[in-house]
Amino acid sequence: MLTQKTKDIVRATVPVLTEHGYEIVKCFYSHMLEKTPELKNIFNMAHQEQGQQQSLARAVYAYAEHIEDPSSLMHVLKNISNKHASLGVKPEHYPIVGHYLLAAIKEVLGDAATEEVISAWAQAYGNLADMLMGIESDLYEKSDVRLGGWTGWRTFVVREKQPESSVITSFILEPSDGGPVENFEPGQYVSIGIDIPALGLQQIRQYSLSDMPNGHSYRISVKREAGTPTQPAGYVSCMLHDHVSVGTEVRLAAPYGTFYIDVNAGTPIVLISGGVGLTPMVSMLNRAIQDPKRQVVFIHGARNSSLQAMHNRLQEVAKAHSNFSLTVFYDAPLPQDVKGVDYDVFGHVDLNVVKNAILLIDADYYICGPISFMRLQHDSLRAMGIHETRIHYEVFGPDSLAE
Repeated sequence: MLTQKTKDIVRATVPVLTEHGYEIVKCFYSHMLEKTPELKNIFNMAHQEQGQQQSLARAVYAYAEHIEDPSSLMHVLKNISNKHASLGVKPEHYPIVGHYLLAAIKEVLGDAATEEVISAWAQAYGNLADMLMGIESDLYEKSDVRLGGWTGWRTFVVREKQPESSVITSFILEPSDGGPVENFEPGQYVSIGIDIPALGLQQIRQYSLSDMPNGHSYRISVKREAGTPTQPAGYVSCMLHDHVSVGTEVRLAAPYGTFYIDVNAGTPIVLISGGVGLTPMVSMLNRAIQDPKRQVVFIHGARNSSLQAMHNRLQEVAKAHSNFSLTVFYDAPLPQDVKGVDYDVFGHVDLNVVKNAILLIDADYYICGPISFMRLQHDSLRAMGIHETRIHYEVFGPDSLAE
């Protein structure tokens, strides 16, 4: 139990730590991965280059700001814990992280990091770690006892590899032991562990499950991250596209995640996605339309037919189910793309264009896509009077679209 004095010290030092946050966490990662290189098999090395440091900093400082009532961050802690469980984070990892995080604070702040300050932050970190470990222990236990469930890594075999667009491919994965697989909530993800020869490391990525549960296989749909002048190519996505074929064995963690629909509810759902963000939405859709009385509206944005995944499948579902409606936006249609056939609206997703279709009584709204896309759709929904509790999305760490 933290004393009031400890809470006061932590809260008072948040501004200075926030000011130096990037430098502190960069120092932390550098020292920790140098001294404990085995953790490189857990941490996303591409994100080390792209800014994973900032995610950790925001998580720690958000906890510090809410130290009087950490329960107000419970939704954030559950999200982080699901990510940790999917990565295989264990209790023994927390002391390592704490040691190097405190050392980095001392190194960057120098004399300002007094013994009293370091002691207060050590206690605060320990309290945060206990909360996360408690949630993660519960997640591991529940997964382990479910039919077809497991903890750690399980070997799966690629049974099918299906191109969905010029940049997205689906992989049908079945366990090599022939046993059942754990059911999941529509919208959840699995982690896949792939050995990357260029790094000499395992790298782990989370991919949304893109079909409804069936008890014997999983489907993930992966976008090839080819890279840009400012962003390196995706190690895992390129490996999956270029070197993983039918018959290849891969390692999977059990399904986790906090972003999913309530399958027992009968109220309407509105799915709003951009690009590869449609993958968890397809899982939600396929499960929700099993209830013919439940209304499902799908709003999707893509560049054009070359880049839109699962175009024909969505059209087929729309024709077969009267409780489902689909609106597709293309912002850069190809010459052969026909409005009214391949897509419905020219331009980026604009919810005001489909306002009458999405403003449904007691509806829940699910958003998935790039952060900028989700923020725009979130703000549009709020401007239409949709309450925050009805808007669902997933962002790793303490980030919120409601700023």
